[in-house]
Amino acid sequence: MANKHVNAIVVGAGAGGGVVAKELAVNGLSVVLFERGRWQTYDEHDNDELISQRTTVLGNAFGPDNERHWRLLMDAHGNEHIVLPNEWGYNNNAACVGGGTLSYGAMAWRFMPQDFKMRSTYGSVEGSTLEDWPISYQELEPSYEKAEWEIGVAGDDSQNPFAPPRHKPHPMPPFPYNKEAKMMQDAAKRLGWHPFPIPMLRNSVRYRGRPACIRMRTCVGFACPVNAKCGTQNTVIPEALKTNNCILRTECTVSMVLVDDRGHATGVEYFDEHNRRQTQTADIVVLAASATETPRLLLNSKSRLFPNGAGNNSDLVGRNLQGHAYTGAFGLFEEEVYDDIGPGACVAICDFNHGNPGLKGGGLLANEFIRLPYLFTGIRPPASKRWGTEHKEFQKKYFKRHAQAVGPIQEMPVFDARVQVDDTVKDFWGMPVAKLSGHRHPYDLELTDFLSRKAETWMKECGAVKTWRHQPGLGLSGGQHQAGTCRMGDDPQTSVTNKYGQVWEIDNLFIADASLHVTNGGFNPALTILALGYWVGDYIVREWRGTKFKS
Repeated sequence: MANKHVNAIVVGAGAGGGVVAKELAVNGLSVVLFERGRWQTYDEHDNDELISQRTTVLGNAFGPDNERHWRLLMDAHGNEHIVLPNEWGYNNNAACVGGGTLSYGAMAWRFMPQDFKMRSTYGSVEGSTLEDWPISYQELEPSYEKAEWEIGVAGDDSQNPFAPPRHKPHPMPPFPYNKEAKMMQDAAKRLGWHPFPIPMLRNSVRYRGRPACIRMRTCVGFACPVNAKCGTQNTVIPEALKTNNCILRTECTVSMVLVDDRGHATGVEYFDEHNRRQTQTADIVVLAASATETPRLLLNSKSRLFPNGAGNNSDLVGRNLQGHAYTGAFGLFEEEVYDDIGPGACVAICDFNHGNPGLKGGGLLANEFIRLPYLFTGIRPPASKRWGTEHKEFQKKYFKRHAQAVGPIQEMPVFDARVQVDDTVKDFWGMPVAKLSGHRHPYDLELTDFLSRKAETWMKECGAVKTWRHQPGLGLSGGQHQAGTCRMGDDPQTSVTNKYGQVWEIDNLFIADASLHVTNGGFNPALTILALGYWVGDYIVREWRGTKFKS
């Protein structure tokens, strides 16, 4: 029996997709929301560190599985390797209802006004496709506000002198500092910096019918046992389903967007929970499957008008893959600085996001989420033993006597850092897999060197008896903060979509995830993805006239 035609299909029940589905459903559009994973609960994985951290990637306990999902990674020498979701290089995202918002760290940063105007602020950068966004912070600010109040954010921007302007405060008060953060706050003030509480997508008080956070240490990479972490799975998706206008289809893998000979998207092809090939038709298709899976879908959606993939006649889909180069410094202390109050990260500074003499951009610095014992085995000074008695003694002595200041720098986009598809390697369902290739821009290392030195200064001021810095290399970026592969813009020759996420060449096909990012800010991007979901959803609701968009 054929599926009933609907107004809109949304692919991906994560941050952007969950928001768009809700916006359309509450405004009367019929919606089918597809998710390759399923509903997940805390009880299925509880606080088992070895399950939730069976990979270095946050949230991998929630999929995808190794048996059906794989990718190709091209290394710096041009050699291709098949990588699985639990291996480095896969650039994984959780596959479940809520996506990464089920298990993320939940930092809730607004990008700064300069982050939307990097080319205008700093000029061109050789070897980079650095450009301005087609929208300004001021335009997106109402969507940030809506995300903060509908999803739920605890914070206080009045303590951050570098915070962008806002019309309403955060809906919940900030979290109090833990022992480590109090130490770091005092040290930052002595250095003349401006520490403040990190805005968080978790309840500091009871909010919208859900309880306050119990501040357990097993937070990052885990679902919340009391439902206090704020994601799309416990906010907007349930709201969409309550309208009876939205159907959620879990364990369904969308394989391609169907495009007719007039250049319109007519629906999607997908494999259902029993691996049967199905078709769902709709007036509008919205892709929010991540900055790796969204371009893969487009590139696999070939037709007479789009032989290189839907919306890809300009060869821009999949390019400019960015993530975040994380950098910082560790410190070891004589006294215990750990008090087991989760999630750990709660104090930050934004003194170095912009305005650094001779540099283009920068990034935040914050104390880190609690590193559980297994992950702590990877935190060692250079040349330390990684096994044996010395390794074990270090583990016992310093687990409660270490701290870290860390942050993401704003990477320079690179045209050849990209997602492609490879016809020679196919997934479980016979679809070409994503092939990832490219590298970071060399300029990123200048920023990571600068920010890591500031972090080390912070650790020393805290009284650390030993410090060392951490900096990434030039390998391909992406990871949980992947972005940029279907950038928005004002010119079809240099962007995949217009300012509303509408694919230039297919006017009823939209994108609503971090693929749209032109640059990725010096912040965790979750709140910006949520805001873009509201931005794209609002445009569709305003402009859709039942059979077409307003001309």
